[in-house]
Amino acid sequence: LDTLSRRCFQGDTDRGQRQLCRVLSSASKPKWRLLFFGTDHFAVESLKLLTSCRGTSEGIVETLEVVTLAGDVPVKRFAQENHLPLHSWPPDDVNGRFDVGVVVSFGCLLPERLISKFPYGILNVHPSLLPRWRGPAPIFHTILHGDSVTGVSIIQIRPHRFDVGPILNQQFYQVPENCTADELGGTLATMGAHLLINTLMSLSERMENQREQGQTGATFAPKIKMSMSWIVWEEQTCDQIDRLYRAVGSRIPLRTMWMGRTIKLLDFAGKCHVSLSDQRRNPIPGSVSFQKESNTLAVCCKDGWVGFRSVLLNKRLTAADFYNGYLHQTRQKNTPCETAEGQFFSKKGGIEVHQMRKNSKL
Repeated sequence: LDTLSRRCFQGDTDRGQRQLCRVLSSASKPKWRLLFFGTDHFAVESLKLLTSCRGTSEGIVETLEVVTLAGDVPVKRFAQENHLPLHSWPPDDVNGRFDVGVVVSFGCLLPERLISKFPYGILNVHPSLLPRWRGPAPIFHTILHGDSVTGVSIIQIRPHRFDVGPILNQQFYQVPENCTADELGGTLATMGAHLLINTLMSLSERMENQREQGQTGATFAPKIKMSMSWIVWEEQTCDQIDRLYRAVGSRIPLRTMWMGRTIKLLDFAGKCHVSLSDQRRNPIPGSVSFQKESNTLAVCCKDGWVGFRSVLLNKRLTAADFYNGYLHQTRQKNTPCETAEGQFFSKKGGIEVHQMRKNSKL
């Protein structure tokens, strides 16, 4: 691609962008020399489609090379299996060799000195409707916050900050009911790959009509941390626990405290209807009831009961195993600690919360 267009982009002015778009529009079928930056399975979907577009008369990719991070990451494995040239981060051999870059789930800020070496800039495939959910974990926060609509955005990378560049292309997606983060991620990865190809095929038009992101509706999606997996029975509703499980449960088991020990709650069974035999009993958040018919442990939260079919306490136990081996044994004892033995506690407060409740009943 010609020298004029390179100079136009590097000038980084509105006039230069308009000149560049006119140059691009003169080519009926662009053939991109492309450098791809990525790491995870989400990124592999875009790299896979780009690879299939390489070197054919109908394809839009002339050459394709890959930058990834150290370690045995999915993008590196795919590149090796498909004989794509690999670069370590940061790449040091890009001058005049590439027309455009593509970043998908890379996790590193690209400096201006690198971006300026690509005459047509660097595109980013981001799994949200920017400016909503800027940051490293948009899919998890989409599920966690109960968004009904999400999508994929293709933006131009800007230096110094993540996910703030102008939008070139967007596609909306209705989030299915009870969808998990893994399921949503798979769908958006495929959608993002095809939207990327669509954008590259009409890049001149997309750049001509790019729009800057506004601040209205901007939200941040921080990285998922283990601390998020602790359930706060007093504060979280059935729906909130459901969304938390669908957002992080496949990677970080939900956690609670029982008798001073950490229990991991597995195989979420959803909202439960619990009929207590003792009608005078007013269950408090964290109370546990074994439901023999469904073989679940039902736990009282802020506005109802949620169930789990198994737990991890030293080893994996079914709900029946945990009840028979632990809860049932302790409930046979008529002791002042009976409440604690039949109750899960939130980590924040732990023993102190239990002691305060116990004292209030004396």
